[in-house]
Amino acid sequence: MNPQTDPLAGHSDPKRALFANRNFRWLLGGGALSMLGDQFTQIALPWLVLKMTGDPLVLGTVLAVVSLPRAIFILIGGALVDRYSPHRVLLLTKYLNAALIGLLAALVWSGTIQLWMVYGLALAIGLVTAFSFPAGSSILPQALPPQSLQAANGFLMGLRQLTVLIGPLLAGLLIATFGDAAAPHAAGKIENAAGLGMAFAFDALTFAISAWTLQQVQTIVLAGNGGARSVLHAVGEAMGAMWRDVELRALCLYFAAIAFFVGGPLQVALPVLANTQLQGGAAALGFLLAGHGIGSLLGMVLAGALPKWRLKTLGLTVLAIDATAALTFLPFGHITATWQGVALLAPLGALAGYVQVAVFTWMQRRVPPAMLGRAMSVFMFIFMGLSPLAAAAAGAALRVLNPAALFTASGLSLLMIVLLGVSLTPIRRITDQPADQAPATQPA
Repeated sequence: MNPQTDPLAGHSDPKRALFANRNFRWLLGGGALSMLGDQFTQIALPWLVLKMTGDPLVLGTVLAVVSLPRAIFILIGGALVDRYSPHRVLLLTKYLNAALIGLLAALVWSGTIQLWMVYGLALAIGLVTAFSFPAGSSILPQALPPQSLQAANGFLMGLRQLTVLIGPLLAGLLIATFGDAAAPHAAGKIENAAGLGMAFAFDALTFAISAWTLQQVQTIVLAGNGGARSVLHAVGEAMGAMWRDVELRALCLYFAAIAFFVGGPLQVALPVLANTQLQGGAAALGFLLAGHGIGSLLGMVLAGALPKWRLKTLGLTVLAIDATAALTFLPFGHITATWQGVALLAPLGALAGYVQVAVFTWMQRRVPPAMLGRAMSVFMFIFMGLSPLAAAAAGAALRVLNPAALFTASGLSLLMIVLLGVSLTPIRRITDQPADQAPATQPA
């Protein structure tokens, strides 16, 4: 039987047809579990490093070690996905992640974990995700009928955001309940870290189970995988076209600046702030990230409910939202209670969620369909490439600044970026015109 067919494919109710599809049920179940497990490691890894060293610079470099190979190899990962099929590559990455994170859990449980081991495992995990990201984003067209893709993507994206909301809270409570390595760090040794070990073990288990569910999915290989095509040439073609599009180029550079000056503090300074200024430790960090997740989910829902809401143009809307976010970001470092952080992070998340949906939709309309996949991968590469640099820079800054000063500096930087975007770039002129009304490239 063709895996892309299902008994209700022509049914008038698209949701019923989608959930009647066996492949989608396996993908949904395994994906939900795996995405939830990811959030446990997102909380446990920075907490482990802080408890081992107490050094925010080390935390920044560990996060950079995770992000750097992902950024460098994601384009190569996409090439291998095209050559060997998303199903095969994704299955292999799930087994590798289960083994790597399971080893990390065992080392934490046994008390034998050392910093060099954390660096090595972080590097390996980052490398594996460089292949799992393009594989996970490419499997749906080979597993579902074309008429189900939009609904399936909607369900899976919403589910991912829901796990971002629930996962950090559950992980923080688990770590705090069973042991978060609260003993003073000495020579990198940690004690009373059962909760951290359980968090890593849960993530490893979810990878193993989701690998089994993925094995139940039947896929077809689409024609024209491009196995013999030069990937570097194709990527270079996309980058050249994006650079010649003045508005698209300006928007990419704009978000690159935001990713560096705002993304870094959120990665590094947020755990440090929870550890030094808030009661509850890991649980407080979980609540903060959950608050941001709630806001992002609401922002995405609002973007879908009000797709035509604009302050004259899409570009002006984005700039106004970012200016509002900067003003919300400024006082964040001065909070003294978890509820205050949640009250600030929730609107920040909502603003970011709205912008994400609006900008991604604009890019899908702007870029020719034949180049959309490469353009989106280049856009993701910008953020992934800057993420390790931003994390390392934020960690270094926290050696001379306290979290309050760093958050204030980041908010002021975001305001400056918005002002430069208004005065020196064509971002304010960006509209929601579809591709046939706005040329894909414009003269510089």
